[in-house]
Amino acid sequence: MIWIVFFLMAAATFLVIAFTATGGGRAVLSRRDSASAIFADQIREVERDQERGVISAEEGRAAKAEIERRLQAIGRQAEAAPAARRSGRALVLAAALAVPAVAAGLYWQLGSPDIPSQPFAERAGEQAEAREIADLAERLKLRLLSEPDGGKTEGWALLGQTYMRMGRYEDAAGAFARLQERPDVTSALVSQYGEALIYAEDGIVTPKAGRVFDRALELDPANPAATFYQAMAMEQAGALDAAYDLLKARMDAEDEFRPWMQSFAAQLNRIAPAAGRPRVDLAEFAPAMPGPTADQVAAAEEMSDEDRQAFIRSMVERLATRMQETPGDLDGWMRLGNAYSVLGETENARDAFGRAQKLAETLPQTDPRKATIDRALSELGG
Repeated sequence: MIWIVFFLMAAATFLVIAFTATGGGRAVLSRRDSASAIFADQIREVERDQERGVISAEEGRAAKAEIERRLQAIGRQAEAAPAARRSGRALVLAAALAVPAVAAGLYWQLGSPDIPSQPFAERAGEQAEAREIADLAERLKLRLLSEPDGGKTEGWALLGQTYMRMGRYEDAAGAFARLQERPDVTSALVSQYGEALIYAEDGIVTPKAGRVFDRALELDPANPAATFYQAMAMEQAGALDAAYDLLKARMDAEDEFRPWMQSFAAQLNRIAPAAGRPRVDLAEFAPAMPGPTADQVAAAEEMSDEDRQAFIRSMVERLATRMQETPGDLDGWMRLGNAYSVLGETENARDAFGRAQKLAETLPQTDPRKATIDRALSELGG
């Protein structure tokens, strides 16, 4: 157990300190002994100088007297030193005993060596699920590699998307790369390959990724993901105006609201201040729900606040009823979630976006609606 290891380490530390504090069993030359030897040499040197006539007899006696005075002073200091050394050693030994004892007492009261931390316990299920997904992905890869035709396109696409969710972006790029020369490759699969390349380079749109998105647009000029990442490449190159114009033109080309417009608008409004361009109001492209008729607007202007609120709620309820009849309408669930959010009905909004999230599981990873739904659920606490 870990606490036994800690105890042994503390005991070893105490023994080292105690051994050092008590002198370690070694004979130590005192300061007085060493000084006596030095001063004896100095006295002999004075006597030799006196014999050679370098100094007079009076000077020799004075020098010897000074040397003896210094030796006596050191002797008095040495007599007082043992008590101080003993006091210092006692303090070191007391500290060496007290610190582990106090630490052990605190650990005995507060520690729980046998209980795993709560965050780790909570992550155990997630870690087991992650290992299972990784194992399934590996088995799928081996099966695709073993197939004589090189593996079905759908299988490699699924493997690439799985790797993306696992954060293994280089592996995802490798999976999507196998599909790029196939005759049945779609613009969406090409743009997913480009997205994996970007993630593998920590968000940098490399020239290789740029060429991939060019090809995606050749296959489908309306591919919003390819346009989005092309604008990102322009922004990273410092061409803010070009990036802004590309995103805005793509939004203006649509006759009605598309869910990916939320991501485009967010990117535009992030670029706008640096480019000196106007911000984009998403309400111009994306009403929260099908708007009322002119007669309904005129009638609403004559209503009281309570009646107007009831009118708005009735429209939301009609949308909710329609969604029960068409549960596969992803965009409808997103509009309903937005409507409930405006009304402050958090639970209903969370439920609507939750249904949209389930429908979005089959979408390509590059579909901006996935990020929009995830962001809405995060803001709602879901």
